[in-house]
Amino acid sequence: MVRTQVQLTEEQAARLKAKALEEGTSMAELVRKAVERLLAEEANGGYGERVQRALRAVGRFASGEKDVSEAHDRHLEEAFGLR
Repeated sequence: MVRTQVQLTEEQAARLKAKALEEGTSMAELVRKAVERLLAEEANGGYGERVQRALRAVGRFASGEKDVSEAHDRHLEEAFGLR
């Protein structure tokens, strides 16, 4: 491994430390994972894994609804229980 020094704001450092404690890992490991995610997204044309999965699912399912293109917001609100 290569040792690197990074400067964080006090808030970033505090939040990162809390997250590391919560996950039982080191701050360095969380930084390495974040860097890896960033590089993987870049390799995927700037899209993260969740976006890639969503794009692969486009057009693969049929809802049976006839107004999805016009009423997509309503359908999403209903699907996520926001209505």
